Amino acid sequence: MTQNSGNQSARDLQGKTVLLTGATAGIGRATAQALAAELLSAGAGQVQMFSADLSRLADVRRVAQDVQSARGQLHVLINNAGAFFQTREETVGGLECTLALNHLSPTLLTHLLTPLLTATPASRVVMVSSSAQANGHLDFDDLQGQKRYSGFRAYSQSKLANVVFSNELARRLAPHGVTSNALHPGVVNSNVGPGSRGVMGLGFSLIKRFGAISPQQGAQTTLYLAAAPDVQGVTGQYFDRQKPARVNPEAQNVEIARRLWEVSEGLVGLG
Repeated sequence: MTQNSGNQSARDLQGKTVLLTGATAGIGRATAQALAAELLSAGAGQVQMFSADLSRLADVRRVAQDVQSARGQLHVLINNAGAFFQTREETVGGLECTLALNHLSPTLLTHLLTPLLTATPASRVVMVSSSAQANGHLDFDDLQGQKRYSGFRAYSQSKLANVVFSNELARRLAPHGVTSNALHPGVVNSNVGPGSRGVMGLGFSLIKRFGAISPQQGAQTTLYLAAAPDVQGVTGQYFDRQKPARVNPEAQNVEIARRLWEVSEGLVGLG
């Protein structure tokens, strides 16, 4: 989608409440800038910021409570925040960082904000995943990489988890008129993987130098799914360049989706 069509999507969100995570850099920042620019040009609306470390589940709960207190409706939830960790790290709560930030955080936030979403007509959930989902595998015996860890393996698994969760959310919230879709933003020159070393670091450097698109270009599919009228009512899909795309077979397995849902609820304290 061109920059102009991205602005059109932003215009379609006028008068609506949108919550975007990870708005300080990369795709999230470009998405926030497009939305804010449209608000300024329209001379209406307001921007409210919530500060949080989304790898900390306590912060996720606080933000959800703040949003519920500040807003009576939520038209669009964009789960964008994410990161790549080359070496295994744990959060203050003892969770593996990749799984915690990329999957468990948006899972918990979406759960906690579901009452707002279901109370808002035709609301949408947009999950920013990655083409890395195609190489992912949900290893329920080692979801947190305690037995063996690879940064790319953990990242791919978390991005697959995004799609699996999005599809299961679509099934569960369909009766309430809430849609949920995941997307690959493109290979974006962003802050994902900046600390990678060795072969992985070289790979990231080459991709960013020769094959990456700008964060502004990468934000276009997010804006499209958040606002475009032609995807109103479309749910349970995975998009690439604003078109439905093929997805990892595990993302279409209902039993895997149910298991991930239950395991994730347990890890975030909802089970």
